Amino acid sequence: MCGRYTLSNPNEILAELASGGDGSPLAARYNVAPRQIAPVVVADEDGSRRVVSMRWGLIPNWTKDPDNSLPAINARAETVAEKALFRESLQRRRCVVAADGFYEWQRLARSKQPFLLRLEGGAPFGFAGIWDRCRSAAGEVLETFTILTTAANELVEPFHNRMPVILGCQDREGWLACGAEQRGLRRFCEPCEASSMEVIPVSRYVNNVSHDSLECLRPIRLQRDATLF
Repeated sequence: MCGRYTLSNPNEILAELASGGDGSPLAARYNVAPRQIAPVVVADEDGSRRVVSMRWGLIPNWTKDPDNSLPAINARAETVAEKALFRESLQRRRCVVAADGFYEWQRLARSKQPFLLRLEGGAPFGFAGIWDRCRSAAGEVLETFTILTTAANELVEPFHNRMPVILGCQDREGWLACGAEQRGLRRFCEPCEASSMEVIPVSRYVNNVSHDSLECLRPIRLQRDATLF
């Protein structure tokens, strides 16, 4: 599962991945939520990379009523090639969702405690994603994306049995370059090594989707018996 994520240093990873764009620096994001607009990287037919702003929550192009459709924010890597909702996008429209962390929650006695999970030191990375394009009833072009998930590694498992597919540097290029090839899909979708990640308890400030500031990343100290891991 991936329901919130961060992009606190967007220009570093986007400069690495994309060869095209308007050149404008992007604002940091500390609490990206479903249905919000966020930057992703797509590959053009000539092999160049572009940064495109899309809405999180995929709506397929064949949807008759996009305005009232339930968007898919995640797609299971194990079955994405089998689902009509995702099959065409997997073949033709892959993307890398720029990120440097994601949030999960752990239930405590009377509340849920948020945690930030990320690569050690906050290194930027990319989620494996797919995207699609449709038109609203008003004729507006709507581009949307979803994030692939896989089985959780040992670090994430105490919070959820799923985690987003995190692509390393070489895998990001490979994911975008695959085109219609699906034979090598499995190698991209293995869980990220737990030893390369860290988990940080953060303030409940992040629980509110309207909050999008550095305060979301503020570490807090938990009571000794407050966490399961």
